[in-house]
Amino acid sequence: MNLRGQCLVPGTASAELLYSSTGLSFWGGVDPSTGRIVDHHHPLNGQSIVGRVLAIPCGRGSCSGSTVMLELLLNQHAPAALIFEQPEQILTLGVLVGNALFSQSIPVLILSPADFIHLRTHPFAAIRGDQVSLSETPLPRLSLLPDPLPSTIALTPADEATLAGHHGAASKIALEIILSFAAIQGAEALLDVSRAHIDACIYTGPASLAFARKFLAMGARFVLPTTLNAISIDQRRWRELGIDQALAHDADALATTYLAMGAQPSFTCAPYTLDGGPQPGEDIGWSESNAVVFANSVLGAHTQKYPDFLDVCIALTGRAPLAGCHLPEGRRPAVRVDVTAAAVALKPGNDAVFPLLGYAVGKYAQHRIPLVWGVDSLGGMRVDLKAFSAAFGTSASAAMFHIKGVTPVAAQFEKIEDELPREEIGLEDLAECWESLNSARDSSVGLVSLGNPHFSLEEFARLAGLCIGRRKSPSVEFIVTTSRDTYDRARTAGHLAVLEAFGASIITDTCWCMLGEPVIAPSVRNIMTNSAKYAHYAPGMVNRGVHFGSLRQCVDAACGGECIAVPPWG
Repeated sequence: MNLRGQCLVPGTASAELLYSSTGLSFWGGVDPSTGRIVDHHHPLNGQSIVGRVLAIPCGRGSCSGSTVMLELLLNQHAPAALIFEQPEQILTLGVLVGNALFSQSIPVLILSPADFIHLRTHPFAAIRGDQVSLSETPLPRLSLLPDPLPSTIALTPADEATLAGHHGAASKIALEIILSFAAIQGAEALLDVSRAHIDACIYTGPASLAFARKFLAMGARFVLPTTLNAISIDQRRWRELGIDQALAHDADALATTYLAMGAQPSFTCAPYTLDGGPQPGEDIGWSESNAVVFANSVLGAHTQKYPDFLDVCIALTGRAPLAGCHLPEGRRPAVRVDVTAAAVALKPGNDAVFPLLGYAVGKYAQHRIPLVWGVDSLGGMRVDLKAFSAAFGTSASAAMFHIKGVTPVAAQFEKIEDELPREEIGLEDLAECWESLNSARDSSVGLVSLGNPHFSLEEFARLAGLCIGRRKSPSVEFIVTTSRDTYDRARTAGHLAVLEAFGASIITDTCWCMLGEPVIAPSVRNIMTNSAKYAHYAPGMVNRGVHFGSLRQCVDAACGGECIAVPPWG
C-alpha cells in the first residue's frame, strides 16, 4: 500500500512499524538513554522506539519532548522516522535542531486520518519525503530526496540582515531554525514578541548542554527579557540534598550557560507567579506546557506551545512564527466539552476538583481547543486555574482552553457555542481519570510531593492553614518545590515558619519532574500529591506508586502515614 502525506522533515527510512492510536509525550514518556517507552498510562509502555518507524496521532504534554528527541538522535536511540496524524511541533522541532546544529535527522511526516489508520495493520514501512509504503515484509530504503523548495515566508529588512549574519552567527542560525519551524506550521510571516521563558534549561543529558554551549560559543546574547524555567537541581543546596556530583555539575553548567546569555535566574516552572507578568493580548514566546496554557487561557496573553530550543531561538532574535495562538483563528474553540450536572455536584472547597477536571478535559480535547461548559458554578480561583492548566497541558496537546463564565475571553464565542462538536464528561469519566491517577497498590505513603508546578504564595497560605498546630509522621517526608521569589515572600508572610514546625522541607530552583533518588528515598513505595501532572508522570519517571488527592488529604496522609483519598464526589 502506498500513501502520500505532508512532509515536515525530508528524509528516507525503512523499518519495522510501531503504531498507536494514542498520543505520547516524550518527556516523562520515553527514556532518552534507552529509547524505551516508560509512560505507564500508554498502550506502548515497555516497547522500544529505537530504529522503528513510530506512528502516533500526535505528541502531547511537555514542551521538553524536543530535548528528549535530540538526546535520542545524538545517542543513536532515535526512531527511524516519525509519522503523525495531526500537526506536531514539539518532537519535530527536536529533529529540526538535530539537523541544523548536529547533522542528525530522521524523516517526519503527517498522514490524513483516513490514511493513518492503515498503519495499524502493516508491520513494515518505507518513507521517502511525503510518500509512505506499507508492507507485510521489510522494504528496501528508497533513493535520496531532491533539495527542498525555498521558503516563501515574508521577511522584514531586519530579518534579512539577521540571515546575512549582520547580528552574529548565533542570531543567524536561531532565525533559520525559527523559519524552518514556521514553514511546517504554514506561517506566512514572523512577528515580534516582548518576552521569553526558556524551558530548555532543564538538563536531559549531554545534548541539552551541547546545544546551549554551541550557541554561547557563537556569542549568543538574548535580545528580550528572558526568564528561566525550573532547572534540574536546587542550585544552592544540591550537596545537602545528596544529588550526584556529575549531574549537579552538568545541570549547573547548563543553567549558567543561559545566564551568560542574559537570562534572569528565575528558575521557576510558574513564571506567571513573578511580578510584572504578561498582559492580555501581549505576544510572548513562552515554553513549559503549564505556563503556556495558563498564559493563553487565564492571562489572555498570546503564545504558542513553543518546544524547548525554539524558546532559546526566540529569545535570541525576538521573532516568532505568526501562527497558532498568536492569531485570532488560532484561539477559537474547536470542541465544546459539557461537564454534566452530576459531575459538577462535587464537594465544594475540594481542590482536587480542578486538576481532575483539567486532566479529563485534556484527554477529550487532545489537539483541539475546548470551550468547557458547566463548571462556572464551581468558581475557580487563580490557584485552581493553575492546577487545571497544568493537568490539561499534561493530557492534551492544545495550547489553551476556554471555560464559559470563568476565563477572560470565553464570552467572545457565545455565537458559535451551538455550532461546535460536543463531548460530554460525566462522573464515570472523572472516576476513570481518578483511578488512572491513583496508581498506588497499597495505602502506604512515604513521601508527600507538592509544587508541580511550583507552589505559589496563595498555595503556601492554604497549606499553612492546614498544617498549623500539627506535626507530620517521622516516617513520611513532606517536600514542597517552589521558586526563590515565592520562597522569600512565603518566609516574609510567616507561612514557612508554620510549615517547618510541621516538619516540611522546601526545595527551590527545581521541580518534581526533575527529582528522583535520593530526594525520593529508596524506601518510598508510594507518593501522595495534589498535582494531576505529577500523578501522571511519576510512575514512569521514578517508578513509584502515586496517591492523588486534595491538599487536605495530602496533609492528613503526612500525619497518618497512609492515604485515605476519597474522590471529590465521595
